Amino acid sequence: MKRQIIVIHGGDAFDTYREYLSFLKKWKIDFDKYQHPKEKWRENLGKDLGRNFEVILPRMPNSLNARYFEWKIWFDKFVPHLKPGVVLVGYSLGGIFLVKYLAEKKFPVKIAGTFLVAAPFEDHGSDPDGESLVDFKLPKKLEGFRRQGGKIFLYHSKDDPIVPCSHADQYEKVLGIATKRIFTNRGHFWQSKFPELVRDIKSLR
Repeated sequence: MKRQIIVIHGGDAFDTYREYLSFLKKWKIDFDKYQHPKEKWRENLGKDLGRNFEVILPRMPNSLNARYFEWKIWFDKFVPHLKPGVVLVGYSLGGIFLVKYLAEKKFPVKIAGTFLVAAPFEDHGSDPDGESLVDFKLPKKLEGFRRQGGKIFLYHSKDDPIVPCSHADQYEKVLGIATKRIFTNRGHFWQSKFPELVRDIKSLR
């Protein structure tokens, strides 16, 4: 039986609709990227993992102005289809989404591992870098995530322009049981290949 890998992509969140509109007006698109789109590691993951894995890539709602409650409703629709030994991968905002989801809700099947790639950290108090993540902020206790998340991996890069590497330290401090992998030149992990992630997923038993 193939092992399921479900990957939750990233997104943006704004405190107000006005801030969201301001972001849209100021954002400069790179038209070349739309003419010549490049594959991302998330899209290549199934091919790189091989025939023993099944990669599921949900498209989460309103990723440019995301809300946790909307993502939760959508993710709930996938959960009944997941099998014991599933692997969860959360990229950027998708990472903090998975942590919050598992911290607050009982998961119906055993999770083999949770992989957080460039996941921001914002707890119930304050974000170490002063940026709001609206309703994605974490609850006071993460026991549910620790208990249900299986083997936990953190991936951050020192040159990430969006999520500072210090957020990995915040997760490590709170979780205490994560495997942390720090890079120097991966930015916000926009590359097409992610061999370290592939290797770590394959290492799960």
